[in-house]
Amino acid sequence: MTELVRLSVDEGVATLTFNRPQVFNAMDADMMIQFRAAAELVQKDTAVRAVVLRGEGKAFLAGGDVALFHQRIKELPDVIVRWGREMHFAILALRRADKPVLASVQGACAGAGFSILCAADLAIAADNAYFSLAYTRIGASPDGGSSHFLPRLVGYKKAMELTLLSSTLDAETAKSLGLVNWVVPADQLAQETQRIARELAKGPTLAFGEAKRLMNQSFERSVETQMEEELAAFARCAATKDLAEGVAAFVEKRKAQFKGS
Repeated sequence: MTELVRLSVDEGVATLTFNRPQVFNAMDADMMIQFRAAAELVQKDTAVRAVVLRGEGKAFLAGGDVALFHQRIKELPDVIVRWGREMHFAILALRRADKPVLASVQGACAGAGFSILCAADLAIAADNAYFSLAYTRIGASPDGGSSHFLPRLVGYKKAMELTLLSSTLDAETAKSLGLVNWVVPADQLAQETQRIARELAKGPTLAFGEAKRLMNQSFERSVETQMEEELAAFARCAATKDLAEGVAAFVEKRKAQFKGS
Protein backbone atom coordinates (compact mmCIF):
# COMPACT_ATOMS: atom_id res chain seq x y z
CA MET A 1 0.00 0.00 0.00
CA THR A 2 1.23 3.51 -0.81
CA GLU A 3 2.50 5.32 2.28
CA LEU A 4 -0.14 8.03 2.45
CA VAL A 5 0.72 8.92 6.05
CA ARG A 6 4.44 8.64 6.75
CA LEU A 7 5.54 8.10 10.33
CA SER A 8 9.06 8.78 11.57
CA VAL A 9 10.46 9.10 15.10
CA ASP A 10 13.63 11.00 15.95
CA GLU A 11 14.85 12.05 19.41
CA GLY A 12 11.43 11.57 20.94
CA VAL A 13 9.57 13.50 18.21
CA ALA A 14 7.10 11.54 16.07
CA THR A 15 6.31 13.20 12.73
CA LEU A 16 3.14 12.22 10.85
CA THR A 17 3.29 13.47 7.26
CA PHE A 18 0.19 13.53 5.07
CA ASN A 19 1.50 12.32 1.73
CA ARG A 20 -0.81 12.91 -1.24
CA PRO A 21 0.87 16.10 -2.47
CA GLN A 22 -0.53 15.74 -6.00
CA VAL A 23 -4.01 16.56 -4.57
CA PHE A 24 -2.81 18.88 -1.78
CA ASN A 25 -3.04 15.95 0.65
CA ALA A 26 -6.81 15.64 0.29
CA MET A 27 -7.92 12.62 2.30
CA ASP A 28 -9.25 9.41 0.77
CA ALA A 29 -10.24 6.21 2.60
CA ASP A 30 -6.72 4.74 2.61
CA MET A 31 -5.22 7.92 4.03
CA MET A 32 -7.79 8.01 6.82
CA ILE A 33 -7.09 4.37 7.68
CA GLN A 34 -3.33 5.01 7.73
CA PHE A 35 -3.83 8.19 9.76
CA ARG A 36 -5.68 6.22 12.42
CA ALA A 37 -3.00 3.51 12.52
CA ALA A 38 -0.17 6.05 12.84
CA ALA A 39 -2.00 8.11 15.48
CA GLU A 40 -2.74 5.06 17.60
CA LEU A 41 0.90 3.95 17.34
CA VAL A 42 2.27 7.26 18.59
CA GLN A 43 -0.37 7.40 21.31
CA LYS A 44 0.91 4.12 22.76
CA ASP A 45 4.65 4.52 22.07
CA THR A 46 6.32 5.61 25.33
CA ALA A 47 9.44 6.63 23.40
CA VAL A 48 7.40 9.38 21.70
CA ARG A 49 7.31 12.57 23.76
CA ALA A 50 5.95 15.01 21.16
CA VAL A 51 4.04 14.68 17.88
CA VAL A 52 4.23 16.82 14.73
CA LEU A 53 1.51 16.79 12.06
CA ARG A 54 2.57 18.12 8.66
CA GLY A 55 1.77 17.88 4.96
CA GLU A 56 4.07 16.95 2.09
CA GLY A 57 4.39 19.48 -0.71
CA LYS A 58 2.59 22.81 -0.95
CA ALA A 59 -0.30 22.17 1.44
CA PHE A 60 -1.01 20.96 4.95
CA LEU A 61 -4.27 19.20 4.10
CA ALA A 62 -6.96 20.46 1.76
CA GLY A 63 -9.85 18.44 3.22
CA GLY A 64 -11.57 15.35 1.90
CA ASP A 65 -11.06 14.22 -1.70
CA VAL A 66 -14.13 15.85 -3.28
CA ALA A 67 -13.41 14.22 -6.65
CA LEU A 68 -13.89 10.83 -4.98
CA PHE A 69 -17.09 12.08 -3.38
CA HIS A 70 -18.33 12.89 -6.88
CA GLN A 71 -17.41 9.44 -8.19
CA ARG A 72 -19.27 7.72 -5.34
CA ILE A 73 -22.14 10.16 -4.91
CA LYS A 74 -24.86 7.47 -4.81
CA GLU A 75 -23.23 5.66 -1.89
CA LEU A 76 -21.79 8.76 -0.26
CA PRO A 77 -23.82 8.70 2.99
CA ASP A 78 -22.43 5.25 3.84
CA VAL A 79 -18.94 6.13 2.59
CA ILE A 80 -18.77 9.26 4.73
CA VAL A 81 -19.60 7.32 7.90
CA ARG A 82 -17.10 4.52 7.17
CA TRP A 83 -14.23 6.77 6.08
CA GLY A 84 -14.91 9.55 8.54
CA ARG A 85 -14.96 7.23 11.53
CA GLU A 86 -11.35 6.25 10.76
CA MET A 87 -10.33 9.92 10.83
CA HIS A 88 -12.29 10.45 14.03
CA PHE A 89 -10.50 7.56 15.76
CA ALA A 90 -7.18 9.14 14.68
CA ILE A 91 -8.14 12.51 16.15
CA LEU A 92 -9.32 10.89 19.39
CA ALA A 93 -6.01 9.02 19.70
CA LEU A 94 -4.08 12.27 19.37
CA ARG A 95 -6.34 14.08 21.84
CA ARG A 96 -5.97 11.24 24.35
CA ALA A 97 -2.20 10.91 23.88
CA ASP A 98 -0.19 11.92 26.95
CA LYS A 99 2.08 14.07 24.80
CA PRO A 100 1.72 17.41 23.03
CA VAL A 101 0.64 17.48 19.37
CA LEU A 102 1.95 20.30 17.16
CA ALA A 103 0.41 21.04 13.75
CA SER A 104 2.86 22.54 11.23
CA VAL A 105 0.89 24.24 8.47
CA GLN A 106 1.78 25.57 5.05
CA GLY A 107 -0.49 26.40 2.14
CA ALA A 108 -4.04 25.12 2.20
CA CYS A 109 -5.58 24.02 5.50
CA ALA A 110 -9.23 23.36 4.71
CA GLY A 111 -12.10 21.07 5.63
CA ALA A 112 -10.71 18.03 7.44
CA GLY A 113 -7.32 19.77 7.57
CA PHE A 114 -8.92 22.67 9.45
CA SER A 115 -10.56 20.17 11.82
CA ILE A 116 -7.24 18.44 12.49
CA LEU A 117 -5.64 21.83 13.13
CA CYS A 118 -8.34 22.63 15.69
CA ALA A 119 -7.76 19.30 17.44
CA ALA A 120 -3.98 19.81 17.77
CA ASP A 121 -2.63 21.15 21.07
CA LEU A 122 -0.39 23.73 19.40
CA ALA A 123 0.04 25.04 15.86
CA ILE A 124 2.72 26.85 13.88
CA ALA A 125 1.94 28.27 10.43
CA ALA A 126 3.96 29.52 7.51
CA ASP A 127 3.08 33.02 6.39
CA ASN A 128 1.68 31.51 3.15
CA ALA A 129 -0.85 29.35 4.98
CA TYR A 130 -4.57 29.93 4.53
CA PHE A 131 -7.46 28.41 6.41
CA SER A 132 -11.11 27.62 5.69
CA LEU A 133 -13.58 25.25 7.31
CA ALA A 134 -14.99 24.92 3.77
CA TYR A 135 -17.64 22.23 4.36
CA THR A 136 -20.62 24.40 3.42
CA ARG A 137 -19.01 25.14 0.05
CA ILE A 138 -19.99 21.63 -0.99
CA GLY A 139 -23.27 21.61 0.95
CA ALA A 140 -21.92 19.66 3.94
CA SER A 141 -21.73 20.20 7.67
CA PRO A 142 -18.44 19.92 9.62
CA ASP A 143 -16.78 16.76 10.91
CA GLY A 144 -13.44 15.90 12.48
CA GLY A 145 -14.50 17.36 15.81
CA SER A 146 -14.44 20.93 14.52
CA SER A 147 -17.95 21.63 15.82
CA HIS A 148 -16.59 20.75 19.28
CA PHE A 149 -13.19 22.45 19.15
CA LEU A 150 -13.87 25.57 17.09
CA PRO A 151 -16.42 27.29 19.40
CA ARG A 152 -14.05 26.67 22.30
CA LEU A 153 -11.19 28.29 20.40
CA VAL A 154 -12.90 31.34 18.87
CA GLY A 155 -16.34 31.63 20.52
CA TYR A 156 -19.77 30.63 19.25
CA LYS A 157 -20.56 33.50 16.90
CA LYS A 158 -17.14 33.50 15.22
CA ALA A 159 -17.33 29.73 14.87
CA MET A 160 -20.71 30.07 13.19
CA GLU A 161 -19.35 32.75 10.85
CA LEU A 162 -16.43 30.54 9.82
CA THR A 163 -18.79 27.57 9.39
CA LEU A 164 -21.70 29.17 7.54
CA LEU A 165 -19.71 31.51 5.30
CA SER A 166 -16.66 29.27 4.87
CA SER A 167 -14.49 32.35 5.25
CA THR A 168 -10.85 32.08 4.23
CA LEU A 169 -8.33 33.33 6.79
CA ASP A 170 -4.70 34.25 6.27
CA ALA A 171 -2.07 33.12 8.77
CA GLU A 172 -1.97 36.33 10.81
CA THR A 173 -5.76 36.38 11.14
CA ALA A 174 -5.74 32.74 12.21
CA LYS A 175 -3.16 33.65 14.86
CA SER A 176 -5.23 36.60 16.10
CA LEU A 177 -8.21 34.25 16.55
CA GLY A 178 -6.17 31.71 18.51
CA LEU A 179 -6.19 29.02 15.81
CA VAL A 180 -2.39 29.04 15.57
CA ASN A 181 0.29 30.00 18.07
CA TRP A 182 3.09 31.16 15.79
CA VAL A 183 3.46 32.49 12.25
CA VAL A 184 6.88 32.28 10.59
CA PRO A 185 8.31 32.84 7.09
CA ALA A 186 7.60 29.84 4.88
CA ASP A 187 11.30 29.04 4.45
CA GLN A 188 11.69 28.80 8.24
CA LEU A 189 8.66 26.59 8.96
CA ALA A 190 10.50 23.26 9.07
CA GLN A 191 13.32 24.64 11.24
CA GLU A 192 10.99 26.34 13.72
CA THR A 193 8.71 23.31 13.87
CA GLN A 194 11.62 21.10 14.81
CA ARG A 195 12.89 23.59 17.37
CA ILE A 196 9.55 23.71 19.17
CA ALA A 197 8.96 19.96 18.89
CA ARG A 198 12.39 19.12 20.31
CA GLU A 199 11.84 21.56 23.17
CA LEU A 200 8.54 19.83 23.95
CA ALA A 201 10.17 16.39 23.71
CA LYS A 202 12.72 17.43 26.34
CA GLY A 203 10.02 18.53 28.75
CA PRO A 204 8.30 16.72 31.67
CA THR A 205 6.17 14.41 29.53
CA LEU A 206 3.98 13.04 32.33
CA ALA A 207 3.23 16.55 33.57
CA PHE A 208 2.37 17.58 30.01
CA GLY A 209 -0.06 14.65 29.84
CA GLU A 210 -1.72 15.65 33.10
CA ALA A 211 -2.02 19.26 31.92
CA LYS A 212 -3.52 18.15 28.61
CA ARG A 213 -6.14 16.00 30.37
CA LEU A 214 -7.06 18.85 32.70
CA MET A 215 -7.48 21.31 29.82
CA ASN A 216 -9.49 18.82 27.74
CA GLN A 217 -12.02 18.13 30.49
CA SER A 218 -12.28 21.68 31.84
CA PHE A 219 -15.32 22.71 29.79
CA GLU A 220 -17.39 19.78 31.08
CA ARG A 221 -16.49 20.01 34.79
CA SER A 222 -17.54 22.36 37.56
CA VAL A 223 -14.81 24.50 39.07
CA GLU A 224 -15.02 22.49 42.29
CA THR A 225 -14.55 19.19 40.47
CA GLN A 226 -11.83 20.64 38.29
CA MET A 227 -9.82 21.88 41.28
CA GLU A 228 -10.02 18.45 42.90
CA GLU A 229 -8.81 16.95 39.61
CA GLU A 230 -5.95 19.46 39.61
CA LEU A 231 -4.86 18.37 43.08
CA ALA A 232 -4.96 14.71 42.10
CA ALA A 233 -2.94 15.41 38.95
CA PHE A 234 -0.37 17.49 40.85
CA ALA A 235 -0.04 14.69 43.40
CA ARG A 236 0.64 12.19 40.61
CA CYS A 237 3.30 14.54 39.23
CA ALA A 238 4.81 14.84 42.72
CA ALA A 239 5.62 11.13 42.61
CA THR A 240 7.64 11.39 39.37
CA LYS A 241 11.38 11.59 38.84
CA ASP A 242 10.83 14.62 36.64
CA LEU A 243 9.30 16.66 39.45
CA ALA A 244 12.14 15.71 41.78
CA GLU A 245 14.58 16.83 39.07
CA GLY A 246 12.65 20.04 38.42
CA VAL A 247 12.58 20.98 42.10
CA ALA A 248 16.27 20.17 42.52
CA ALA A 249 17.18 22.21 39.44
CA PHE A 250 15.18 25.18 40.73
CA VAL A 251 16.90 25.09 44.12
CA GLU A 252 20.34 24.57 42.53
CA LYS A 253 19.70 27.34 39.97
CA ARG A 254 20.34 25.16 36.91
CA LYS A 255 18.33 23.97 33.90
CA ALA A 256 16.27 20.85 34.59
CA GLN A 257 17.06 17.70 32.61
CA PHE A 258 13.71 15.95 32.28
CA LYS A 259 13.49 12.29 31.21
CA GLY A 260 9.75 11.96 30.77
CA SER A 261 9.34 9.69 33.80
